[in-house]
Amino acid sequence: MRKNGPLALLFNALVIAFMLAPLLVVCVVAFTPENTLTLPTSRFSLRWFEAVFAHPDFMQSFWNSLWLALASATLATLLAVPAGMAITRYTFPGRGFLNGLFLSPLIIPHLVLGVALLRLFALVGGTGSFGWLVLAHALIVTPYTLRLVVAALVGFDRSAEQAALSLGASQTQMFTRITLPMILPGVTGGWLLAFINSFDEVTMSIFVTSPSTVTLPVRMYMYATESIDPLMAAVSALMVAVTAFAMIILDRVYGLDRVLVGR
Repeated sequence: MRKNGPLALLFNALVIAFMLAPLLVVCVVAFTPENTLTLPTSRFSLRWFEAVFAHPDFMQSFWNSLWLALASATLATLLAVPAGMAITRYTFPGRGFLNGLFLSPLIIPHLVLGVALLRLFALVGGTGSFGWLVLAHALIVTPYTLRLVVAALVGFDRSAEQAALSLGASQTQMFTRITLPMILPGVTGGWLLAFINSFDEVTMSIFVTSPSTVTLPVRMYMYATESIDPLMAAVSALMVAVTAFAMIILDRVYGLDRVLVGR
């Protein structure tokens, strides 16, 4: 394999620096003791992190986002596993349509989805309901889970399943004891990726949240329209930390390189 030359390595380093620099700046500013966004700072302080944890609106929004991400990622996984098995293992009329339907939220702008779901929830009387908000988030994160489940099932050696059936195992026993453990890394990776995307979602959530179900990204957007101070940087740093932690787990469980190439 041909190694990258110095120019290619320099270009890659510049791209990485360009992408990470804003995150690093925000994280550094979060530790300033000043009342404004100051960089460089004379000293470091946890003042604004303490302010975040003492702010009831931000804490409530954090818990809303956490429970919403947990619920929507779990629901998306429960939908993606049987759908992925049907798509990869069976040939039936509408198979391509079903696959495209599940993946369509990837190509539809979240702004359009937000307006459409807002109208739908108004018609069915679900406006402001946390349950309907879970369904909305599950809609947009299911494609991520489905892709990893399908990737885990493609090339799956079914000889172990056939052996289990020949020995008298039921379909349920075969799935729980043979199939699921073998595709578990893909299922877990899909759940984590769905969790990350749900936790960070803001565009669609602006339209479908209510005062009692405001998520953390939406709360940050609302706060930023009124004022910009280091409190926003502290909240952003915490969100970066949560997302980075989830990404590290995803890499350990499934591998980020496999997620990026979709196999």
